[in-house]
Amino acid sequence: MGKAEPLEVAREAVATLASAVQRLRSHHGDTLGIRRLVSDVDRIVADLDELGPPAPGHPPSPAPEELMEIPDTPYDESMWSDAEHEGFGAPDRRAP
Repeated sequence: MGKAEPLEVAREAVATLASAVQRLRSHHGDTLGIRRLVSDVDRIVADLDELGPPAPGHPPSPAPEELMEIPDTPYDESMWSDAEHEGFGAPDRRAP
């Protein structure tokens, strides 16, 4: 499967949402809430249609494979041994 354009991905997601809203309509009936959801989906489709090209000079987002994962494991405490505590300064100095 090739790399999909963001607009195509958004349109597919909206189509899925529209289908889900139609299933809700068949289950709940034509209520005010359902009519609002249908209107919201229609507005999103219209907004996507009017989106146009990206802004000039707008850098594309990095591809997911370019992102660096930072682990949740704790850092080695010795890494902070000579660091000043933010907001308090060095432990051996006093504020004027």
